Amino acid sequence: MSATPQQSPPRTARKRFRRVAAVAAPLAVALLAWAAAPDGVAQASAPPPPSGWNQVFLDDFNGGAGSGIDGQWMYDTGPGSNFGTGEIETMTNSTSNVHLDGGGNLDITALGGGSNWTSGRVQTTSANVGAPAGGKLMVTASIQQPTGGLGYWPAFWMLGPGQWPENGEIDIMEDVNALSEVAGTIHCGTYPGGVCNEGNGIGSGLRACGGCQSGFHTYSMVLDRTNTSNESITFYLDGNQYFSVSEGQVGASTWQQAYDHNLSIILDLAMGGGFPNGVCGCTTPTGSTASGGTMQVDYVAAYTTNGGSGGPPPPPPGSGPIYSGVGSNICLDDQSASTANYNPVQIYTCNGSAAQQWSVVQAGSTLHVLGKCLDVYAGGTTNGTKVDLYDCNGTGSQVFEPQSNGALYNPQSNKCLDVPGATTQSGTQVQIYDCNGTNAQKWTLP
Repeated sequence: MSATPQQSPPRTARKRFRRVAAVAAPLAVALLAWAAAPDGVAQASAPPPPSGWNQVFLDDFNGGAGSGIDGQWMYDTGPGSNFGTGEIETMTNSTSNVHLDGGGNLDITALGGGSNWTSGRVQTTSANVGAPAGGKLMVTASIQQPTGGLGYWPAFWMLGPGQWPENGEIDIMEDVNALSEVAGTIHCGTYPGGVCNEGNGIGSGLRACGGCQSGFHTYSMVLDRTNTSNESITFYLDGNQYFSVSEGQVGASTWQQAYDHNLSIILDLAMGGGFPNGVCGCTTPTGSTASGGTMQVDYVAAYTTNGGSGGPPPPPPGSGPIYSGVGSNICLDDQSASTANYNPVQIYTCNGSAAQQWSVVQAGSTLHVLGKCLDVYAGGTTNGTKVDLYDCNGTGSQVFEPQSNGALYNPQSNKCLDVPGATTQSGTQVQIYDCNGTNAQKWTLP
């Protein structure tokens, strides 16, 4: 782990699917009325919440021309090959690639030629939106897709913290090769294959999206948890439902692990890769691909029902306290229930609070609480290095493998999670230390 934002887990290449769209529901009618605006016209601001919904996130991208993103977002930078999709661009934080246009839009622009391209990818600074139990989450954006030809791959999507694909991914808008089309897809379960057919996912396939390169259109997703026995994710274009997936298609445990928690919102414009190459049956971009294609975003907003406040939904099934061996009723605790990066993880009297509801994911080696991960500070490997909370990023700093003697072993440092001095004093921050089999290193998982 470093102080810089970490790369998100990779998306894999998408392929086309043929699936019949679900019949429009009353919600689609309400969204259609709410989203109604002149086709292709950017709005001065995001529309107010639909009746019965509460706004939990909004960015209208108001700001001076040429300025960068605000503090709600962070940049994912580096070679596109890091993302596991075959894309060939380098993502940067340059305002040449990502900037506000001064007219209320975020512009993400791909620049280059041949095999040398730069572009942009931004995501919210945390997994910040989720559907409350028994309620709904809607995430929506008004976007004008880029022109430019073969190789362009714009995306508006969401990603849960932890290991892909079990952590859940929802692709609200993808198009490739400037086709004026749209696809909605979910990813979950195991890779490769599994109930979610990874790395393809379960998706609508590319659908007609007339005028999506020449004007703004509204792309929305509703995660519906009101039917606790069969939750669903439904996709909308300009308020019209075109695809839906239900919990029953993948199984309750897979679904709950993927979607019953908060997710980050991501906007990016990739170049080349498995999806555009697979659709055209060629290698993209080509010599005729134009530089300067821009994905323009007018606004991104999220809303919940049932009084959702935008905070973390209840912990996923299987969550619970992690008990320390130093004494009775001592638990691993996120200090003050903060989700700030580098927040101390400590021992504290067991109290059943959300700060002590840990879940064990990523093949049994990653410990999550409140949407973040247990993490060795700055990737340290020396005795006494403190352990804190950080955005889940798949690095070795966040691997703690349960051992038969109750220890939680961190292979990167060859050390174990440890209570300093085997104290029982609440508020003591935990550390890593040479594995020694003492009670200071014994933990009972949920």
